[in-house]
Amino acid sequence: MKSTTRGTLAAVATGVAAVVGAATPAAAVGTVPVPVPLDGVEKSLHVPMPKLAVELPMLMPGAPEGPRYVEGQLLPARTLPQLPIGGSLPGAGLQSPLPKALGGFDRMRVGAPASDIRALAPGLSADAPLTAPNPDAFGLPGLKLPQAGVLAPVVQGVPTADLGLGSGR
Repeated sequence: MKSTTRGTLAAVATGVAAVVGAATPAAAVGTVPVPVPLDGVEKSLHVPMPKLAVELPMLMPGAPEGPRYVEGQLLPARTLPQLPIGGSLPGAGLQSPLPKALGGFDRMRVGAPASDIRALAPGLSADAPLTAPNPDAFGLPGLKLPQAGVLAPVVQGVPTADLGLGSGR
């Protein structure tokens, strides 16, 4: 195989890898597990301590939607566009010892796994206090009341949690 053919194939493979990497959704980035060390407290106080683990999200901003021009307005419909942000809600897991008073159960487990979340940052929509050029007034714009509006932030997600009792470690 010639070196030019190999170079061309390498360039195509690199381009395909870049496109596939860019097409990965922001929520696929996931979370970073962070264990909370409580072993020292358990050993120093001689008391069984709960086991705690946390998952922290990695939020990734997306590309904002482009401006949309509306007939009769001088400025686009979304002057300051909303920035989409994708990631996940933090997750946590807790396992705690219980006294034997609850029958055969000696452990309580609470789990809230990390869940995907989509958000849109607030935006701004405004229009200038001028109309479009008027041919009857020699091409000069007319005056009108200025318009401004705030685009509300949006958050979408489905968090879940589990609670359970059990025995053993």
